[in-house]
Amino acid sequence: MRGKTAVITGSGRGIGRAIGLALASHGASIAVNYFRQREQAEETAAQVEALGGRSVVVKAHVGEIAGVQRLVATAAETFGGVDIFIGNAASGVLKPVIEQQAKGWDWTLNINARSLLFGAQAAAPYMMRSGWGRIIGISSFGGRRVLPEYSLVGVSKAAIETLIRYLAVELIPHGIVCNAISPGVVETEALNFFPSKDAILSEGLRRTPAGRFVTPEEIGRLVAWLCTDDARMIVGQTIVIDGGYELMA
Repeated sequence: MRGKTAVITGSGRGIGRAIGLALASHGASIAVNYFRQREQAEETAAQVEALGGRSVVVKAHVGEIAGVQRLVATAAETFGGVDIFIGNAASGVLKPVIEQQAKGWDWTLNINARSLLFGAQAAAPYMMRSGWGRIIGISSFGGRRVLPEYSLVGVSKAAIETLIRYLAVELIPHGIVCNAISPGVVETEALNFFPSKDAILSEGLRRTPAGRFVTPEEIGRLVAWLCTDDARMIVGQTIVIDGGYELMA
């Protein structure tokens, strides 16, 4: 991936950071995106550069169309193009579905799913020019299974998987490969926002045949592999990486 440029939404910490470091370890330049926590994004960038990669830190609210477009444009201006777009940013209003309101719907769907659509639209022309590109959306098992208070996030994750299939069919003739990744329970800072965090962790561990949770680094390595030419015939799929969690009834 030397000479490639990757844009990763929500890459200041957690899974996004791990993806950035995995791609940087293979030679990619990384556009590190954040909205509120600049120090975390700068730490990600420093770790990218410690691996010998190049980085640029971009503040952008990817839930706004102009924000994600500016993120892609900044990466292209800095590094001369965009080859990889990773839709990783995630947020959501965690309430029972009957209590959800329009504001929460817009916030959750815009950050999690709409950003993937308009980020892909912004990045695709650069990829078409080179005849090579990768677009990956980060989903979750909550897009297929019912989880407590996860309703709107689950809807947004299901939208990611569906959108990836449509992007995959339209873009593969241009050499752009699109896929999604669906992790199981991953112990990151994001879990702190769940009212039922302790129950999620204990039940998740009990249900996982592998006996442990997936790590952000394992997700990063999977993303990096999907960006290689070895994976170019995997098109429009949602790859589950969960230690067997979803296999259990």
